[in-house]
Amino acid sequence: VALKTGDIGFVHSWDINTSVDGPGTRMTVFMSGCPLRCQYCQNPDTWKMRDGKPVYLDAMIKKVDRYQSLFKATGGGITFSGGESMMQPAFVSRVFRAAKEMGVHTCLDTSGFLNRNYTDEMIEDIDLCLLDVKSGTEETYKKVTGGLLQPTIDFGQRLAKAGKKIWVRFVLVPGLTDSEENVEKVAEICDSFGDAVEHIDVLGFHQLGRPKWHELRIPYPLENQKGPSRALKERVVNQFKDHGFVVY
Repeated sequence: VALKTGDIGFVHSWDINTSVDGPGTRMTVFMSGCPLRCQYCQNPDTWKMRDGKPVYLDAMIKKVDRYQSLFKATGGGITFSGGESMMQPAFVSRVFRAAKEMGVHTCLDTSGFLNRNYTDEMIEDIDLCLLDVKSGTEETYKKVTGGLLQPTIDFGQRLAKAGKKIWVRFVLVPGLTDSEENVEKVAEICDSFGDAVEHIDVLGFHQLGRPKWHELRIPYPLENQKGPSRALKERVVNQFKDHGFVVY
């Protein structure tokens, strides 16, 4: 019951960082639980919600309050990530509501896969969304994540309609997400979000998550996968730029 009402949230970890998870200096809270199983997941230890530490809502709000002056001085704020932050919508949205009342910037890092978990009222308290558009076609999305692409598109369009800002993230995996057709489809999805998209981050695949898969004894599907070459990354960046996007 406390989970449904948002009185308690299951948290994997949190840290203070700069320029990774939104503008300024931020407190990033990694929520436990994720419905997707991305082949390149860096944090498979966040998949199960109950593996997280239960945190009371008021304790989390106090933590945001404690860093308020730092956030305001740097133009930072609070970011909820995961796992999948939208798995615990009541907790996340209640913290965001409190943050907005303090005048603190809010950012949601999500795949958008759980679009239906989020009401329009909850969306109101999001200033920025880091939206992972993991693929441009249902077929590739299923292969990469085990899930469906459409909810991500729907969530992005709802954010845009509500006047929210979006930073799109796209993970470039050679042989998996790198085809010209796939990238073109991702760009078209971003087009559908209109002016909401401030920029697109093309993130090259890396092997930093591999030790966690081994530790958890989960077979790692990308054991021998290489990262993208400079030429490949350049081609993909240019594809997005051709659509008029600012790309990093």
